[in-house]
Amino acid sequence: MSWLCSKGYVAAGINYTLRNQENPDANVYTQSIEIKEAVPKVIEEAEKHGCLINEMAVAGGSAGHTLAMLYAYRDADSSPVPVRLLFGVMGGVKLTPEMIKDGSYIEKLKPVSAVMWIHEGTVPSVVAYGKYDKVQPFKGSRRLLKAYRENKVDHQYFECSHSGHGLQNDSKVYKEYMETVEKYLKKYLPVK
Repeated sequence: MSWLCSKGYVAAGINYTLRNQENPDANVYTQSIEIKEAVPKVIEEAEKHGCLINEMAVAGGSAGHTLAMLYAYRDADSSPVPVRLLFGVMGGVKLTPEMIKDGSYIEKLKPVSAVMWIHEGTVPSVVAYGKYDKVQPFKGSRRLLKAYRENKVDHQYFECSHSGHGLQNDSKVYKEYMETVEKYLKKYLPVK
């Protein structure tokens, strides 16, 4: 967030309930609802400090990336201000074998699958994925890339071919990713 502030943006982080022994019912869906409910409060609080927020970008890393994508792709229409850009690096639903067999699992997954919400009006997106990621399987990012292309979403997709979840082994690609985020911010959410 300090990097965004250094570029002239107002930045805020939103925490969500982690799934653990104390919160065994927390899941991607409940976390995404927490984010959705927090955004208007963040905007309200910014105004108290003299910052008028009239448009925004959303971002996140790891699980936060999934939550940011859900907000940008699923919840943007109900956002109190327009979502202009998503960037990020990178649930709670019980499925049965019968659901997989008859295809009914698809509707169960939709509330927690950002890729299923992508359409021609989806916000521009800049994303990076590690080819050896064991947390967020790389094949999932290929589905995302396909959905961006099929729906003609303005996007930049970075593949870190030597990295896992932390994108730790591709500093040149990561630098290019960050430079692209900055270009997209200037294009879609210029500092005024």
